[in-house]
Amino acid sequence: MVSPAESRVTANGIEHHVVEWDGGERGTVVLCHGFLDIAWSWDAVARRLAAEGRRAVAFDWRGHGESDWVGAGGYYHFPDYVLDLEELLPQLARDGERVHLVGHSMGGTACSMYAGTTTERLRSVTLIEGIGPPAHPPEIVPDRFGAFLRTVRQLRERSGPKSMRDTRDALARMRVQNPDLPDELGLFLAERATRPVPGGVVWRFDPLHRTSSPMPFLIESYLAFLRRIDVPTLVIGAARGYRVPDEAERLAAIPNARLHEIPDVGHMIHWLAADPLADALLSFFGDAPV
Repeated sequence: MVSPAESRVTANGIEHHVVEWDGGERGTVVLCHGFLDIAWSWDAVARRLAAEGRRAVAFDWRGHGESDWVGAGGYYHFPDYVLDLEELLPQLARDGERVHLVGHSMGGTACSMYAGTTTERLRSVTLIEGIGPPAHPPEIVPDRFGAFLRTVRQLRERSGPKSMRDTRDALARMRVQNPDLPDELGLFLAERATRPVPGGVVWRFDPLHRTSSPMPFLIESYLAFLRRIDVPTLVIGAARGYRVPDEAERLAAIPNARLHEIPDVGHMIHWLAADPLADALLSFFGDAPV
């Protein structure tokens, strides 16, 4: 069994926490987690990939897990994540190889924007429940800016993050959105997603993520990214997962998309259906050209 190794890689001015499961020479798979998730959440999937000779690498996005937060006056926008990928991939790949890029949820959206900008470093793209949030009409942009100002002000007026008693308390909060999360996996994730403070633990992610982003999600701009993805693309959905009203239009925009649905699971497929997900990825990678 492959033992994961941890390291730190600086890209786009941010020091990123990286976890690697090196299973051999059959190519590198870069795994990108979603909003308020962590690199370690890929552990079960990565171990399956490594067992089949793949090298799996996951990282914590900026402001998540053990990666750096943005500096004073900074914020978190999709262009930042895309630039992070541009500077991370050459360092995560082996000897300039092209990689299989896999993203879940927010990470999938960032990956699709990256792949719609350049595929020079990619062999394939997999978007897991990750073809973007609901679209926003332009007229709501001033309201979003207002919510941004209000929620950031409220955050700065607080004395600090509210602590939890321990990792079991953190797990209980994770189960509000994911009631099927089992004890062993849940505690594994809770321990790595929190840090100790006097009297308890707090989440590792930057509290700025809990504020309202000012930038709307404009569908025409996003469709333009999807239309330009020119490598094999696998889109994976969950039977009980996340859906957007214009899903069919988004899927139709991707030129080389293959669709796959995993039954009887919700949005967090890599947590709760790691083996079916790994099976789908391995099958897809086997068909992707070198």
